[in-house]
Amino acid sequence: MILNAFSINMLSLPARASFDPLAVDEARALAAGMASAVGHPDTAAVFAATLGVPVPMNRATVRLAPGDVALVGQMMGPRLPEGATSLPEGASIAWVRVTVS
Repeated sequence: MILNAFSINMLSLPARASFDPLAVDEARALAAGMASAVGHPDTAAVFAATLGVPVPMNRATVRLAPGDVALVGQMMGPRLPEGATSLPEGASIAWVRVTVS
């Protein structure tokens, strides 16, 4: 599952989650075939352009179980302007693999 945020509410407790930073090429490889739960259309468009895979906007309730892996893209820097398809100057995306056990 490709996410633009992570919340403890996504876990069935008790649970453990590990967070591993990824380079963009590692994120691209992980994203292939993953469903999207990116809740904002502009963020989804930027993620798709960055990852090279379709990332449709999908406001879904996410529940991660042991064995699940998610890819979280954490936007850093200025907010995306409306209609953005690329990162504005000074912005970046921190990619993180979340593994639930």
